[in-house]
Amino acid sequence: MLLATTQPAQLRFDFARRTTAPVAGWVVREEAIMGTAIRVELWADDRRQGEAAAAAVMDEMHRIDRAMSPHKPTSELSRINREAARQPVPLSEEMFRLVEKSLHFSRLTAGAFDISYAAVGQLYDYRQRQRPSEDELRAARALVGWQGLLLDAPARTLRFAREGMRIDLGGFAKGHAIDRAALLLRQRGITRAYISAGGDSRVIGNRRLTTREGTVEYRPWTVAIRDPRRAGEVVAVLPLEDCSVSTSGDYERYFDDGAERVHHLLDPATGRSPQHVHSVTIIAADGLTCEALSKAVFVRGVQAGLALVETQPGVDAVVVDAQGVLHASSGLLQGAEAGTPVAEGTHT
Repeated sequence: MLLATTQPAQLRFDFARRTTAPVAGWVVREEAIMGTAIRVELWADDRRQGEAAAAAVMDEMHRIDRAMSPHKPTSELSRINREAARQPVPLSEEMFRLVEKSLHFSRLTAGAFDISYAAVGQLYDYRQRQRPSEDELRAARALVGWQGLLLDAPARTLRFAREGMRIDLGGFAKGHAIDRAALLLRQRGITRAYISAGGDSRVIGNRRLTTREGTVEYRPWTVAIRDPRRAGEVVAVLPLEDCSVSTSGDYERYFDDGAERVHHLLDPATGRSPQHVHSVTIIAADGLTCEALSKAVFVRGVQAGLALVETQPGVDAVVVDAQGVLHASSGLLQGAEAGTPVAEGTHT
């Protein structure tokens, strides 16, 4: 309905509101959060709504970082580490579920994944090229062990069995953040997106591409696995839809000490950096599974690690061993044999 000419301002507003159509397109946003690069790329039918969705993802990443950072004294994780050896510490519902899930993966992997590794992990400083002495390592190893994390489900509390124990959610929190971000986007009606946090990523739906001829095509997202020893090169490219991916590599935080590379992926049983694998990539339905299994397979090695993966429905893996040879789980190999290769690349 037209407005009276005595209301020119309303007339202008009504005209603009009725004639401005939403602008569709890709929205990309990047920030540095949780000590890594966070990136979200999404397709939105209304760009303003897409930008709001991307902003919501970043807000959620900041929230999780505030709660789970071991470096922030006010975080829930820091409070747990300060108090849990003296008394049961009440947990938020979110933290309780994460610790509960971590214990599930500790049991599943026979301790190859263990968030109590932090008692040893805190002794390493990769920037300063510092590692613990044998005596320090021996004392710290006595404080590592997921069985000492006493989680009380009815009371929703956590207590440490020994003074000096610590937990570090590390990449596990990033997997959780990726899962949360994907949920937020779906709740906002986003059906095509890519979210990454360092070596962790999640793809939603497929990619919408416009060709040079102006036609629209839909293709899987492609996630590259970097070469662990040659910067800028890749060993495999995975075409994926609706799944999570996590890569753990010995090239992220490390220093070389003679013939050995000292890196941040520690074996909870020894407190040392495993040397038989360069990188592990896990593909699964959710980020938490990817995070836990990428670290567990790295610790267990190629044979035992892939055997573990084969017991998990819907989980696949790509492993680059210490000789640079590429190994893949049967799900990926069967896909290649069927004529739909999901991992392409050369040995390092």
